Amino acid sequence: MIENKETRVIAAQAVLAGLDNQKEVELSGWDKVTDCLEAASVPYETGTDSNSALKKKHTFPGAVLLVGHKGQIVYHKAAGCRSILPSLSPMQTETVFDVSSLTKALITTTLTMQMVDKGQLGIDSRLSRIFQTFGTLGKERMSVRHLLTHSSGYPAVMPFYKLISRADKAERWGIMTSRGAVEMVYSEIFRSKLEHVPGKVCTYSDVGFILLGAILEVCSGGQTLDKLAIKNIFKPLNLKSTGFIDISKVKRRGLAPISDVIAPTLECPWRARLLCGEVHDDNAWAMGGIAGHAGLFSTTTDVHQIAVELINCYQGRGSLVTQDTIKKFWTRDNTVSGSTWALGWDTPSAENSSAGKLFSKSAVGHLGYTGCSIWIDPEKEIDIVLLSNRIHPNDQNLTIREFRPIIHDLVVEALGA
Repeated sequence: MIENKETRVIAAQAVLAGLDNQKEVELSGWDKVTDCLEAASVPYETGTDSNSALKKKHTFPGAVLLVGHKGQIVYHKAAGCRSILPSLSPMQTETVFDVSSLTKALITTTLTMQMVDKGQLGIDSRLSRIFQTFGTLGKERMSVRHLLTHSSGYPAVMPFYKLISRADKAERWGIMTSRGAVEMVYSEIFRSKLEHVPGKVCTYSDVGFILLGAILEVCSGGQTLDKLAIKNIFKPLNLKSTGFIDISKVKRRGLAPISDVIAPTLECPWRARLLCGEVHDDNAWAMGGIAGHAGLFSTTTDVHQIAVELINCYQGRGSLVTQDTIKKFWTRDNTVSGSTWALGWDTPSAENSSAGKLFSKSAVGHLGYTGCSIWIDPEKEIDIVLLSNRIHPNDQNLTIREFRPIIHDLVVEALGA
């Protein structure tokens, strides 16, 4: 039996290193989860030098893990540091994170489901019927489904922020982070050539979801993505700590987010500062902080609330979207053979899945570059929300890839599910 925390952390580090079979350690299920989480984090200790903390190898400075089961929070812990630079500060359970690509699943896909329910948009609607100037350069048959399943043929990323930056320094001074920058990005996507014929190859693409955000604005009669999210998701679910940070308002009105409750991300070489309270993704930032692929800030509690409502919808007792629609969206799509993607959500792969090995085949999830993830098992009514700042103060550490399946398996084991 473990006698002290130091021994327990050593055991958890062994789990992370894949050496758990070499140590005979007896821990309760949730103790294993806690110790694994703490072993992956930089310990917050008053008076610790941040430079020494940077030299040590951890998965992330800190993280918050929330586990929900049948609508109830059964585990909620913060570990490690909210920040290492400019100084160490402790992680809190209600820390706000830049959840990066979770925006795609939680906001853009949910809004798409709602428009499908209202008959404003069809899953197989062709984009050439939504945008009059779109059907050229091989895009004639591209549909909403292609965007949701990352089979549009667009590349993974395109450096739109560089184009906007050049324009901002020349003929279109002041366009950076404005609505004009958004329209410039949309126009550039419209006239860009594809890497593949739509529906033939699966390439995870930010570009496709930026375009899906544009579709939602058009089909809503011109409402911006953040206003759609407030009206249709944030307010109905009473989310207090979730939203997009509109950079144009920050500049124009002199407003500023409360940085001491937000987990900072990286020291950005392009913006020449440590990012905190402004979206990490360069394209999303250049577009003003509001985009279909990134820009959302949230807490584990609020992400859990979205997950609970989506599970309720799947079970036929929710109101955000219909049961029929969410079941269609959460079923693995067969557009591209071998793809694990459903509509806007991923599903567990047969090997090396970030979900681990113990989720059921009905599970769906999504990852975020900043170190965030969500996995949901709608049949067992389980949601696991992991929000971390793994790219603080830089994005070189990739050990979260090994950490995620380990922590997810430990959670499912602790639940006895």
